[in-house]
Amino acid sequence: MKTAKILVVEDDSSMRVVLKAMLKKEGYDVVTAANGAEALDVLKKDRIAVVATDLKMPRMDGMELLDRIVRDDPSLPVIMLTAYGTVATAVDALKKGAFDYITKPFEQEELKAIILKAVKTRMISDRDLTAAEDDADPYRIVGVSSRMAEIHEIIRKVSPTTSTVLVTGETGTGKELIARAIHRLSPRKDQPFIKINCAAIAENLVESELFGYEKGAFTGAVTTKPGRFELAHKGTLFLDEVGEIPREMQAKLLQAIQDQSFERVGGLKTIAVDVRLIAATNRNLLQAVKDGKFREDLFYRLNVFPINVPPLRERPEDIPALTDYFIEKFNRKLLRRVEGVAPEVRACLLAYPWPGNIRELEHLIERMVLMAEEPLLTMPLVPPEVADPACRAESLLSVELPERPGRDVLKSHMEEMERQIISRCLEECGGNVTHAAERLGLSRKGLQLKMIKHHLRKQEE
Repeated sequence: MKTAKILVVEDDSSMRVVLKAMLKKEGYDVVTAANGAEALDVLKKDRIAVVATDLKMPRMDGMELLDRIVRDDPSLPVIMLTAYGTVATAVDALKKGAFDYITKPFEQEELKAIILKAVKTRMISDRDLTAAEDDADPYRIVGVSSRMAEIHEIIRKVSPTTSTVLVTGETGTGKELIARAIHRLSPRKDQPFIKINCAAIAENLVESELFGYEKGAFTGAVTTKPGRFELAHKGTLFLDEVGEIPREMQAKLLQAIQDQSFERVGGLKTIAVDVRLIAATNRNLLQAVKDGKFREDLFYRLNVFPINVPPLRERPEDIPALTDYFIEKFNRKLLRRVEGVAPEVRACLLAYPWPGNIRELEHLIERMVLMAEEPLLTMPLVPPEVADPACRAESLLSVELPERPGRDVLKSHMEEMERQIISRCLEECGGNVTHAAERLGLSRKGLQLKMIKHHLRKQEE
């Protein structure tokens, strides 16, 4: 696994040295900056996993740096380090999008734990999967398929309400983008959107992350700290990977959702909040309920308005638009001038099943744009694991696809590619429908319906 790179922004040179040494000892790659302006220069050149920044600095302070990062890369975790101001200042930073804060002087173990949590969050985030940066599109979601058109309509209907939404789908499909779109189109759009990744938090810290804690509640609780529910007051709370919440915490979460109130860890005062809840998971929660791993009452409380985001393999019509979007995005980021993809590359991308979904496509396009030396992305840039399986469909590689194919033309090519992929998979699985369905990421019934559609039932044993 590639070493995470941490950016430490601190105007005190002695503190920079201490923090750099401490984090390098933990195995991180560390770069430093003396103020926010220098930090922005670093962010343009390096791929940073986490930013730890002081609040009070010359030229550009921590709050201004936070505003710039939230605007340019909202998924980049920013940890505020400060000996100034009050808890209210830190809470304001959290509401603006900071990942967490820690007050000086701090315990090294506390900072290490927060850094580790931030790195994990960065690694498993569904960041930028289908975002379109054009503000003219209120959804900021790329996709021309009928499935995505349905999701646009669902978002439009549910956004004005206060209904709890459960977004489901495989990793990398863009569940967080759906949640942010709902918030952006809701009456709460000017209020905080607070995210908590339940998979990135140690089990013994979930309660304090959700509900906060009082000073002295446990060893290391040197200040009172609000939880995510409290920070999301009047806004939206996004519980990402909600299926990872420990079962012993699920009852307290259910009560907080129903009552819109809670107590901090170590506190006696009941705190009332007004929070719109959106949850997301890549797990089958109904199956988890049957297995006794997830409370049935919590599932139905979350599943008021379900939205299922389809994997990329089920909507290949969106691949050309996503490819063009990511090329444009990385042209700007990497200062390149790639104009598009060669026809054979486009056919290859359309035929590949994308087990990693949109995230996999995004990372592939970033690598290809970085390595490109010609105006078009060509086949030598396509890694073997993507090129080999897809390009066995030789007849498809000779198809002259127009740069902007019409819906009917694109649909016909999609169906032919789907037929050839299913046929090849059945052949490689010896006609075993169950095994082929598993490889394709489909249910047995779903594959059988596609086989009927493409007249492939004769291959079934």
